[in-house]
Amino acid sequence: MLPKLLAASALLALTACGESSVSWDRELGSEVDKGQFGNATMNNTLIQTGEMSYTVALAERFSAEVPDTINFAFNSSELSDEARSILKKQADFIRQFPEVRFRVFGHTDKVGSNGYNQRLGLRRAQAAVAYLTSLGISRSRLEAVVSYGETRPIIATNAAEVRNRRTVTEVSGFVKSHPLVLNGKYAEIIWREYVNSAVRPHEGVAATAGAEGG
Repeated sequence: MLPKLLAASALLALTACGESSVSWDRELGSEVDKGQFGNATMNNTLIQTGEMSYTVALAERFSAEVPDTINFAFNSSELSDEARSILKKQADFIRQFPEVRFRVFGHTDKVGSNGYNQRLGLRRAQAAVAYLTSLGISRSRLEAVVSYGETRPIIATNAAEVRNRRTVTEVSGFVKSHPLVLNGKYAEIIWREYVNSAVRPHEGVAATAGAEGG
């Protein structure tokens, strides 16, 4: 009788502590791993090597200094003059950081089938990448061309919406394993920018005029 009373008391105590959902026939630690075991180690590695903080810092700077989005006409992947102007600004930024990779995401509005819009979003991303490449950006640095189709609208509507017909360019990381970045290359990048920022305005204008040519 006493063993049964003790067992019942223990069960009540666990229930009171909110542990009634624990299964007694599962392996130890099974409740700990929710399918994300190891993410903390991965995040720690990225932070300790500097990859995460540098990537986030550059991503924030890119979005603050350069328009990251271009828009398209309905059912089109043709670049408008405005889109080309924005991509030129993106290319100018990207050119400053040869150690950094970028990713382009294609999107559509919700008019049309899912499959068609997936392909249309891809064509839009490819058009943006092709234009960036024509401006001298290495294709290897444009890490991936991704289409989200109609799945991530800015404006929740089933009607034609130009703001949903877009590509978005984002910082995605450093080139390959970036061993140079780990031994101080990022500091060199910042130093290079610091030196360039000290150029007098009239020198910069002259350099720009000379670079544009005919």
